[in-house]
Amino acid sequence: MNLEGKNQVIEGIKNGVTINKLIIDRNYEHRKDDVVSLAKKYKIKMEFLPKKVMDKLAKTEHHQGYIAETVDFEYSTVEDILNVSKEKGTDAFVVLLDGIEDPHNLGAIIRSCECAGVDGIIIPKIRACQVNETVVRTSAGAISNMKIARVTNLKDAIEDLKKAGLWIYSAEIGGQDIYKTDLTGPIGIVIGSEGEGTKPSIISHCDGVITLPLFGSVNSLNASVSAGIVVYEVVRQRQTQKGEHNE
Repeated sequence: MNLEGKNQVIEGIKNGVTINKLIIDRNYEHRKDDVVSLAKKYKIKMEFLPKKVMDKLAKTEHHQGYIAETVDFEYSTVEDILNVSKEKGTDAFVVLLDGIEDPHNLGAIIRSCECAGVDGIIIPKIRACQVNETVVRTSAGAISNMKIARVTNLKDAIEDLKKAGLWIYSAEIGGQDIYKTDLTGPIGIVIGSEGEGTKPSIISHCDGVITLPLFGSVNSLNASVSAGIVVYEVVRQRQTQKGEHNE
């Protein structure tokens, strides 16, 4: 798997991603280049090639003259994710994705979750998008800071989280108003697939269903947009609760 683009490469290097080789546009010397300085600092092997050659090697159209050849993405475990909040001394905050298939949606969700301080994301091993170059690029570097676990059975993962003390809510239509629901404390949020939403079999394992109120004629939101709104409502409630406790 490649990291492509200046920001992607910088984030990867800084976060300890194993890079086998860093390929750079050979015309880099015509500009100040902090990527080269960073690569030298971390003793990363570099190769300088013409842009035309790099265009053929790139998996996307956005390499910007930087391609880092890395090992495959290393997934975490559910236990790894739960340990994040233990180490921080905060309430657990996990997002579970039920069948997200669009890599752009997955990348955007990862980016929103990382910005919101989510401890980790859990995805199914089958019938769902896995981490690839498009996901990495769309996450804008956030994936380097986000633990992602793949599980065979999402229902089992939910039960494990519940045993660990988390309340699990599915973000789906027909539930209670998200703005009237207490989302403080250890929590897991399930986001359903782009077309079908969360499967009924998954919802049956959740503690509740939360719904974003809609005021237009369209009856649904894009999965990544919904995820962003929901995780930041959790953040808002936590910040409000924290402020009340500090008064």
